[in-house]
Amino acid sequence: MEVMGLTKRIGDRVLFHDITFTINEREYVGLIAKNGTGKSTLLSIIAGREGYEDGRIVFRKDLKIGYLEQTPSYDGELTVGEACLGHADELRTKQILTQLKITDFDQQIKHLSGGMVKRIALAQVLEKDPDLLILDEPTNHLDVEMIEWLEKYLARTTKSILMVTHDRYFLDRVCNSIIEMDDSIIYSYQGNYSYYLQKRQERIDQLAQTIERANNLYRKELEWMRRMPQARGHKARYREEAFYELEKVAKQRINDQRVRLEQGKTYIGSKIFEAKEVSKAFGEQVILKDFNYTFSRYEKMGIVGGNGVGKTTFIRLLLGEQQPDSGHFDIGTTVRFGYYSQEGMNFKEDEKVIDTVRNIAEYVEMGNGQKLSASQLLQHFLFEPQQQYTYVRKLSGGELRRLYLCTVLMRSPNFLILDEPTNDLDIITLQILEEYLREFRGCLIVVSHDRYFMDKVVDHLLVFQGNGEIQDFPGNYTQYRQWAALQPAPSSRTSTVVSGSPADKPNSTDRNANRQRKLSFKEKQEMAQLETDIEQLEAEQKQIETALSSGKASVEEITTMSKRLPILMAELDEKSTRWLELSEI
Repeated sequence: MEVMGLTKRIGDRVLFHDITFTINEREYVGLIAKNGTGKSTLLSIIAGREGYEDGRIVFRKDLKIGYLEQTPSYDGELTVGEACLGHADELRTKQILTQLKITDFDQQIKHLSGGMVKRIALAQVLEKDPDLLILDEPTNHLDVEMIEWLEKYLARTTKSILMVTHDRYFLDRVCNSIIEMDDSIIYSYQGNYSYYLQKRQERIDQLAQTIERANNLYRKELEWMRRMPQARGHKARYREEAFYELEKVAKQRINDQRVRLEQGKTYIGSKIFEAKEVSKAFGEQVILKDFNYTFSRYEKMGIVGGNGVGKTTFIRLLLGEQQPDSGHFDIGTTVRFGYYSQEGMNFKEDEKVIDTVRNIAEYVEMGNGQKLSASQLLQHFLFEPQQQYTYVRKLSGGELRRLYLCTVLMRSPNFLILDEPTNDLDIITLQILEEYLREFRGCLIVVSHDRYFMDKVVDHLLVFQGNGEIQDFPGNYTQYRQWAALQPAPSSRTSTVVSGSPADKPNSTDRNANRQRKLSFKEKQEMAQLETDIEQLEAEQKQIETALSSGKASVEEITTMSKRLPILMAELDEKSTRWLELSEI
């Protein structure tokens, strides 16, 4: 598939102009751009859902496209079966739905969560077995288990993929090519997300050096231009024309968009909150059972668990939006909550962006007598001055999320609670937010399925395991998954319920005590072979990554290696998982 000279406008706003790129067979492409530049619109155009002003799109003959929208919608009165199975390969669809943990085909769509609806739409797309998969934020509203399943599924497919996602681990593990769209300029990188970050920085550094050299020469030429008389000879006119070309280079701006938002010093006392014997249930569904916890000053907690286990309910209980069945939360007097929720956006569409923030406050205190104006805060979150005077109704979904984030921070909270903050935010905004949260001199609770984001900002986790069981893990999400992979089966271990102190990580002696039998001769042979295979795969992975980073490989070699890398990673993951299973026997 080839996109050539594509231009799209919405009213007087140009989303993108004259963009060109190609997606090859078995290429897994991640599209990266800031919110509002038309990522979702571009996917919709390629999928044939909407038109464009100029350019053309050329598809291979008989190419079958599967398109997953960012926010799928169905008639709420339909059942799951009616929505999915009516005109499809019923057996294949049921198999995929079952893998996505949807087994009740008689449920009505209107009773399902956003995550369940996303899974249904995903099953429909995958069932069609398309040649080109177009995925708009495929991980939104999926829990971590489903994200990891989808990662492995896509990494092994032979189809071509074009996706937009903010999930950087997902990009890293699935994609073998990255397209960055920056101010209608397309930059292509033949590698995964980590490779893209490295090469993008090299490009920016090189451009900065070019601009610096041009500026030095520009100053000298500017002095010459001012000294020269108006009547110039042929050589002088040639030098004058070269001067104006030089001026264009010297006055370039590097649109790196990396900003640092300093955090104001907001006081918070030593007492934050205590949960005392808190219980909550909805019928037979137990959310909390005699839950006790003392939250510490400057603590940064992540909350994880499957959909429906009560993560958002816990937040609402803490904020007083719901009442526990028994027990209570004791909140410190100095605590000022800032709450970013999944459903919290409530803007006036006929209001300007700047007025939406100014209605909360004209300035936010940054400490040491310094203030940040509403306009300056908006600029930190990528709202340029001219865009601040546009109407809210003209903003994209991601831009609305950015604006919502600004309204939360404008209130200068000292305890931030972020419920799925990464949904619909672009990667650039997430990097800004991560930097802000790492320096945040207050308390933080984050509920998120975004593994990369959690690893960056939290120092421990509450793991909601269902039925009121909650484990406190002293580490980030990746560390938790690594630890969990080493644990015996659930039937042979006891879960740790929080009562105010972190759960200890069991040591190797504890694990050995839980072993039920010894490895058979055949299993020992398998384990030895796995160790050999893993060593070879890791060596090949290192060789490919070194070659991709060297800048010496040809286009053909880069393409071949980029296709091989995700297949290799999937095989390595599968063999490592099996080795871990055998090591626990």
